[in-house]
Amino acid sequence: MPAREDLATPESWSSPRSTRAAIEATPEGCIAVADAMGVTDAGIFGDILCARMQKRGVAALVSDGVVRDVAGVLASGLAVWCAGVAAPPSVAGLTFVNWQEPIGCGGVAVFPDDIVVADEEGAVVVPAALFEEVLGAAIEQERFEAWIIKEVEKGAALPGLYPANAETKARYEKSVGKK
Repeated sequence: MPAREDLATPESWSSPRSTRAAIEATPEGCIAVADAMGVTDAGIFGDILCARMQKRGVAALVSDGVVRDVAGVLASGLAVWCAGVAAPPSVAGLTFVNWQEPIGCGGVAVFPDDIVVADEEGAVVVPAALFEEVLGAAIEQERFEAWIIKEVEKGAALPGLYPANAETKARYEKSVGKK
């Protein structure tokens, strides 16, 4: 949330409802998603917090905000997806409120237990109830695009191939034995 003087004190930073307490409560293997309201002039995590997250086995950090101490963040080995880097600490513009609550991050609703899938191109959030369906569709899309790449390598022209028209889809389905 926007910074408030009474919540930006050394006492607040060690309270049971603080970023530090949230880090200590984050389960091993979890991906932490932090809503920074898109603020890009106050780093909400830095080298020390990221190093502690990595040491605790947190899998990654995703935020629509920025980190500070970028050399140390990178050296921590924690996988981080964020909007960039900035030197001012979070208390310059943001106040920690709580964890394990629904948030908005990068314009996306994120709920506890949602599944985060990330790679070098970015991160997406999948509602847990939809994960198996989305996973199946994603695997099939990857197979289909791999087939399209092979067609391109054979010299196929793009119109009708990508995006695929009905004829292309039928050729693909025949090639993989679909009915």
